[in-house]
Amino acid sequence: MGMGRTLAVAILVTAAICVSIVVAKTTEPGVPRRTVVVELFTSEGCSSCPPADELLGHLRQELSAKNVQVIPLGFHVDYWNSLGWKDRFSSAEFTQRQEQYTRSLKVDGPYTPEMVVDGEVEFVGNDAGQAQRTIRQQASQMETAQVKIAPAGADQLTIQVKGALSSGNALVMLAITEDNLTTQVFSGENGGRTLHHAAVVRELQEIGMLHNGTMATTVPLKLEKDWKRNDLRAVVFVQEGPSGKIEGAASVALADQLR
Repeated sequence: MGMGRTLAVAILVTAAICVSIVVAKTTEPGVPRRTVVVELFTSEGCSSCPPADELLGHLRQELSAKNVQVIPLGFHVDYWNSLGWKDRFSSAEFTQRQEQYTRSLKVDGPYTPEMVVDGEVEFVGNDAGQAQRTIRQQASQMETAQVKIAPAGADQLTIQVKGALSSGNALVMLAITEDNLTTQVFSGENGGRTLHHAAVVRELQEIGMLHNGTMATTVPLKLEKDWKRNDLRAVVFVQEGPSGKIEGAASVALADQLR
């Protein structure tokens, strides 16, 4: 083998090794990724919503295998209730939250199913490809607020938030979600179908604001008797105003926290 050919082979081998190292680093399972909050505005009265509900239920598990932590929030709106079927999980408060996004994200009007990722990007909620792309893009960005949740006695949680000093007007929100919910729909667009839901928001409340970039508080939980405790999660997220960018979030299973 000539000197020139030997040198060329050596260069190719070195390049291959370098590429392998880069790939290994970018796909290393231990590398932390930013938590991404995915909100779905949906309704049991909407025939296009069941695929979006199913997608929301799969995102957390599917992307955790790729080292991306997804926190799903299913908000059932109430403007479908007069069109043949009343959604038992719906709330005017959740409709108002979607309307705030309609204004801040400059959408023509509220619609279902709609996904909003980290309060910044919205798209049709049953578009799995768009969801994957958007979540991965958001996961690559820096998280500007860190949230910690810990038990604090019977049905209480201690919440600590540390964010940027510039986040003085950021809201700290608490959502209680429930998984493994099923509804038999008897009328409306989904009449005759059995619908399955995950991460249904049972309650949403503002628990405070950041002061000098921090907040610490203890929050009592009011859990309804018909909520299945083993399927409940507490989600705390920091958001710039009621419909702005989400700066950080955390989620815990209440069955593990409240014993």
